[in-house]
Amino acid sequence: MALHLTGPVIVGDDDVRDEAWVVEGRITYTAPEVAARHEVDGVVLPGLVDVHCHVGLDSGGAVDPDLALKQALVDRDAGTLLIRDAGSPTDTRFLDDLATAPRLIRAGRFIARPMRYLRHYAREIDVADLPTAMAEEARKGDGWVKIIADWIDREVGDLTPLWPADVLAEGVAAAHEAGARVTAHTFATETMDGLLDAGIDCIEHGTGMTADHMDEAARRGIPVVPTLLQVANFERYAAQGEARFPAYSARMRPMHERRFAHALALHEAGVPLLVGTDAGGTIGHGALPAEAALMAAAGIPAAEVVAMASWRAREFLGAPGLEEGAPADLVVYSEDPRESIAALCTPRHVVLRGALV
Repeated sequence: MALHLTGPVIVGDDDVRDEAWVVEGRITYTAPEVAARHEVDGVVLPGLVDVHCHVGLDSGGAVDPDLALKQALVDRDAGTLLIRDAGSPTDTRFLDDLATAPRLIRAGRFIARPMRYLRHYAREIDVADLPTAMAEEARKGDGWVKIIADWIDREVGDLTPLWPADVLAEGVAAAHEAGARVTAHTFATETMDGLLDAGIDCIEHGTGMTADHMDEAARRGIPVVPTLLQVANFERYAAQGEARFPAYSARMRPMHERRFAHALALHEAGVPLLVGTDAGGTIGHGALPAEAALMAAAGIPAAEVVAMASWRAREFLGAPGLEEGAPADLVVYSEDPRESIAALCTPRHVVLRGALV
């Protein structure tokens, strides 16, 4: 049985096909000689990509395998067929053996300083151990390492970088030598120079980036994942802490207020943007369409957001899209999400590893 996709089939920015077929789990643009076909009509995109997601994590830390699978399937049913897991305390390798689970690219476990991140989430180490820990997590992951680069101290309200610049550079070099790229959680302006100088490969949140930082990231092609769903929570966090920690609240509130302007400024500066929900912990899974809608609400054209959430993210991660012979991981929509981002909320069909799910 072959699937016949009557498009448009959106392969990439300048590559749209009229039709395609799924044969033995793979995409082809040559009509097969098979009698049995299942017709699938609609706008076809490569499977969506959540580049900042935490399968196997909830508000209390690690979860059991059943819940980790449930999280992954909720993402899948929303059209997210590839996840860069940006840090998890749970061993989710078992998902690789399940044909129904979305594909995962893991970043090992978060690396943070003791008492300078959420409890039960991170691998907590002393400063001097950063290079060794990053090399170890590089070997545990799938080509990525995730560090917590800054974390707010409520008592003083500051976002002091967690790692001295020289140790940070050693850590990034150790991860690179082990064959991994490095991404960093950062809210702070004070952290950005050290990350850029160290050779960071991707930036999560990036709420403290100045125009100069944006220009440098654009020049070097370093992507930023704005995580607008997460930044939307900053006003609530500020209000909760205002009475006891006024300096903390004063630091968090402006990041919330400028979140849309900041994301648009990144885009207009030419910084490659990717779409990530930060699901796990405080944000539910299956939220990629909502994150994409917020990016469009910030003023980024819907067609750009769709590209960021699908073929461009796949290219950045080294994962196949819908080129000839690629595994058939795709989503079909009744309306074109490039024209109306809301269409991402209602996938008509999800095809994973060539099977309709």
